[in-house]
Amino acid sequence: MEQLSQWLWKQEYWLPPGVSWEDMEKMEGSRRPLPRDLLLALPLALGFIMLRYAFERCVAFPLSRVLGVKDRVCLKVTPVPNLEAFYTKKHKKTDTFYNLSEITSLVNQCNLTHRQVETWFRNQTNKDTPTNNKNFCFPSWRFVFYLLAFTAGFASLINTPWFWDQRECWRGFPQQPVQDVHYWYYMLELGFYWSLLLCVSVDVKRKDFKEQIVHHFATIFLLGFSYCSNYIRIGTLVMLVHDSSDFLLESAKMFNYAGWKKTCDSLFVIFAAVFLVTRLLLFPSKIIYTSLVLSMEMFEPFVGYYFFNALLLVLQALHIYWAYLILRMIYKFLFLGKLDRDERSDVESEAEEEENEEEEEKEEEQSSWRKRKVVLDSRLAMLSSSCVLNNLTNQKANANRRLPKAR
Repeated sequence: MEQLSQWLWKQEYWLPPGVSWEDMEKMEGSRRPLPRDLLLALPLALGFIMLRYAFERCVAFPLSRVLGVKDRVCLKVTPVPNLEAFYTKKHKKTDTFYNLSEITSLVNQCNLTHRQVETWFRNQTNKDTPTNNKNFCFPSWRFVFYLLAFTAGFASLINTPWFWDQRECWRGFPQQPVQDVHYWYYMLELGFYWSLLLCVSVDVKRKDFKEQIVHHFATIFLLGFSYCSNYIRIGTLVMLVHDSSDFLLESAKMFNYAGWKKTCDSLFVIFAAVFLVTRLLLFPSKIIYTSLVLSMEMFEPFVGYYFFNALLLVLQALHIYWAYLILRMIYKFLFLGKLDRDERSDVESEAEEEENEEEEEKEEEQSSWRKRKVVLDSRLAMLSSSCVLNNLTNQKANANRRLPKAR
């Protein structure tokens, strides 16, 4: 165990050439980063989980009622033992049940039609899907945290020299004292992301579930490693850039669940603009460029340098993926005239989608029937008019034939 610790904390991994742990201990200032400080993030994560539970019960849920969040109507599911056993065993989304061999086997076992079995699975999945009120609570919690974190982070960094000149992030590195406000900024962000990672299995599962796991791990490793290596100045800028757009997205989700479509669309457009500017322009041009290029003016590369920048590049890859989803939604907004639900969300049930599809099919059938009816009526009118003309012509001809006889 001691050999593993010595190998893990080799100064060649964490510090630039020419700097040792003894030099870090001689660093002047009120606080210097210590690896044991990271242990504070775990009790903070548990505190965030309890605070989130209280916030959702006492604030978010009543707020959802005030804003008019309405839950969808779930159809009653008739108990069918064979289908219930199969559903419990699978315990997956509805689309996994549309296997022809499995459906056929269940049809024979339950003496139901193919359509009835599919409908039963859709209704059961719809019943197990989280309600809109529950979906509203999670983004409202994240909105409050990101808004407070961005406000506090901006206030603590606006007067720092490295906020305006990124070269100041490396002046005197790594022997840079840590201010108390930035220490707590780090610990609170780290504890919050630990709480998200611990709760990811019980939260609403989305399409980018795997990407979220990668994002949380990359963020935690990035924060932990940057703290131990005293990359705190550049780390605070990374957190500020991320928090600047996250609270806008969460607020758009809140109003989406509340049914305030115009407000949701406006907030999403603002979020998209801020996201694309901060994540695709500022982050690579200021943060990554500063860490990759400008830092080399102050020290030579080492293992920690490559590891830290690799994590930044992982985050940038995720930014590009999410930017693709955002641009796709903007495309739908511009050319279809409306914003779809969150591209990452899997909360909408297959039953609802099926009902919408059926309604659209009915509308199409009705419209096509109306068109056929109009055409048929016009043809009947033409036919009737032609028949009337023929009758009039025949009557006139008969009258002309009868005139000579009468004479």
